[in-house]
Order: sequence, then structure tokens, then C-alpha cells
Amino acid sequence: MTHESYLSAWQQSQALAESMQPLIGKLYRDQGVEISVHARPLLNASTIEIIKAHRVVSRHEGEELKVSQSYPVLKALTELDLAPASIDLGKLAVRYWQNHNDDTALVPFLEKELAPALDHDHANHATDVVLYGFGRIGRLVARLLIERSGGNHGLRLRAIVVRGSADDLEKRASLLRRDSVHGPFNGSIEVDLENHAIIANGTYIQVIYANSPAEIDYTQYDINNALIVDNTGIWRDEEGLGQHLKAKGAARVLLTAPGKGDIKNIVFGVNDDMIKEADHIVSAASCTTNAITPVLKAVSDKYGIKNGHVETVHSYTNDQNLIDNFHKGDRRGRSAALNMVLTSTGAASAVAKALPELKGKLTGNAIRVPTPNVSMAVINLNLDKPTNAQELNDYLLEVSLDSPLHQQIDFSTSSELVSTDMVGSRFAGIVDSLATIAEDDRAVLYVWYDNEFGYSCQVVRVMQKMAGIVLMDLPQ
Repeated sequence: MTHESYLSAWQQSQALAESMQPLIGKLYRDQGVEISVHARPLLNASTIEIIKAHRVVSRHEGEELKVSQSYPVLKALTELDLAPASIDLGKLAVRYWQNHNDDTALVPFLEKELAPALDHDHANHATDVVLYGFGRIGRLVARLLIERSGGNHGLRLRAIVVRGSADDLEKRASLLRRDSVHGPFNGSIEVDLENHAIIANGTYIQVIYANSPAEIDYTQYDINNALIVDNTGIWRDEEGLGQHLKAKGAARVLLTAPGKGDIKNIVFGVNDDMIKEADHIVSAASCTTNAITPVLKAVSDKYGIKNGHVETVHSYTNDQNLIDNFHKGDRRGRSAALNMVLTSTGAASAVAKALPELKGKLTGNAIRVPTPNVSMAVINLNLDKPTNAQELNDYLLEVSLDSPLHQQIDFSTSSELVSTDMVGSRFAGIVDSLATIAEDDRAVLYVWYDNEFGYSCQVVRVMQKMAGIVLMDLPQ
């Protein structure tokens, strides 16, 4: 190909990607249909992000999916009367063009592949959401909810609860507007000082100032039967978190930290079927538990696990000191920006709450390192069955595409991958396949994870489950 032909092909792809954007938005707003390409969501994606998502297909299928192949499939989707669903445009397009030369049979094909979504018994009802605490996770969950506002998403961000006074409202809004790690907010943010509210992309968010959960009356803000997402980590047992349920208008509580006692620790994709209507308090576990548990489940299902050790290389958090100062925790008083800090983690033992078959089989430690975000888990396992690196990687690649864990496990084949490349990843964990070591019954896996954004995506998935939101995953 000549220089001109490469440029022409790129411009054609760009033009088609631009044409896809309003169709993706229309499907979401009108029917609650979320479009992705091999688990890469396209809602609010730029033209370049749409093209890059298509490039990922070659990793799984052996050849690239062209935008010109997926565009007619997407256009045909807009002509169907679909129920709320998560539809993988990449899988649909690959399946269709493997067996057809033109788009004349496209509609019958889609009607067959998407038959469950043509049954309109799947209605999502709106659930009011309150974010109690507005730190790192609270603000990222807010971003995720705002980008999905409208349509039939089912989760409505109604309020945030913080300590302090109303004179800090501009600062709260500024922290939502700008983020040193995750970049600027994608949209417009206004502040209503008189009514103590933030308006983000048309979403009216009441800011409530309170010192304890029980003192709040949410109903005075027309908030009812709300799902309270506690991002503070102050309370982690039923007694403490139960204070939220004493507030008028509150119905259920989700903790964004490991729960104690009998609280169910949920890793979405692994044990979310444990969430029952009678559960009023649930935990979304930790970022590390969410990163390693899906991979451990996949490995355990195929090979069995005798025992193992998980070493977490984790970015520093607000719990540490910027410079040396007193800290009640061992070693954590030393400067986070200057040191690798050896510390403990409960993630390895917490896996057993989601995967009981691994109870007592895993140990774990953590090293905090001077990076602001993205961590890595080094999983060293003794297996029941022998394998090798190629076989293990082939299996995990398949799991990342065609299994119930495809939203949790991503798979990389890049030899140049570094931590900042994973900032903004929506997966619970990313297998670094070129680092995999496996021989006989021993295996070592390296799993990256955005311990902020990837975890927040898992939190939102648990929220949907608690709210009873049905979002079919198609094609099956």
C-alpha cells in the first residue's frame, strides 16, 4: 500500500467511527443497550477509542475487525426493538462475516443471536443511589454513574454525603472535575451554591453535610429506598454499617472495602449470585481481592490449586504518609513517595469468602511502592494438574473472551507493558501473558490492575446486582 492508500483507509475508518457515535448513544438512551467490542465499552468513546477497540479483536481472532464490518451491524441494531442489554458488537460482527459476504442476511442473524433481548419482560426500575464519602473511589463511582445516566441504566446518582460545611462545595466539585491520575471529567460540571448541589452532565447531585449516617433524612430530598454506597471505610461490620439503615429513605448498603463478620464479600463475576433480596448490607471486597479472585477461579476450575502465595506490588494510598511521621501501622509511617514499604494484606485469605475451595490454601503479603495508581499481583501456585506457559495462556485468553469472567479478566500480549498503561482499565485484572511461568504443576501469573478505576467498575456491577438490574450479556 502507498502512503496515500494508508491515509485514505484511516480516514474512512475515522469517518465510520464518527458515524457510530450517535448510534451508540441512541441505543443507550432509548433502549438501555450498552455496546462494546470484546468487552471494551463504546459508550461515550472517542473515534480513536472506537478504532483502538476494533484493533484488540485481532488478539483473540487472529485478524483485525474493520470498522466497515461492524458499522452495518451496529446500524441494524438500531432498527431492532431491544430490551436493556450489554451487546458485544465485536463478537456479533466476527460471527456474521465469518459466514457471509454481504449484509443481506444481517437482520435474521441478529434476531437469532439477540433473541433474549427481543423478549420485553426485562424492565429495569430506577434505584436512587447515595455515595457516602467522596474520596478516590467515591468520585470514580460518581463518574461511572454520570456517564451512564439516562436511558434504562437503572442507577440514579441522587446525592453525596460528606463531612464539613457548605463553603467547601466548590472544592468538592473541583476534585470531581479534575483528577491527577484519571484526567479531566468528561463533560460539564456546575455548582448550585444556594441549594448545595453539583450538576454534572445534567445529573443533579445533592450534597449533604452530616457527621453520622443515622441523622440524615433522605426523603426530604425526595430520595427513597436508596442504595447507600459507603466509601469511607470507617465502619466495616454490621453494627457500624447498620447506622445507614436508620436513616429515612435508605434501604440497602454497599461497602467499598472488605466487610467483617458475616457480611458477604462479593467479587462480581465470581460469587455475585450470593446476593439475595434479604441482604441489606453487602461488601464489594477489596481491589486486590477483585483482581486476583477471577483469575484464581479460572485456574482452579481447570487445573485445581493445591496451595499458593500472592505477593501484591501496590501503589501507595491515602493511608500512608507523604513524609516520615507517626503512623499506628508498622512501617506505614515512612514516606510513601520515597520508599517501598513491606506490609500485610488480607486479600489472599479474603479470596476464600468468594472461593471457599481455596480456604487455607493461600498466603499473601504486599509491598507498597511509590506510584499513585495501578498495582500488580504475583500469583505463585502449585497445581493439581500439570501445564505449561503456552497452554495456560491459551486457556486464560479464551476465558477473557468467551466466559462469564470476560468483564473481569483482560489479557495482554505486549512486551512493552508498564503500569501507567493500565490507568483507566475497566477490568478487575489484566493477565500479563508474556510474564507467565508454568512448568509441570507449578505456575506463576502476573496480574495488573487499576486499583482505583478497575475496582470502581466492579463496585458499580455489584450495585446493579443489588438493585435487581437485569442487563443481559449478548451474544451468548
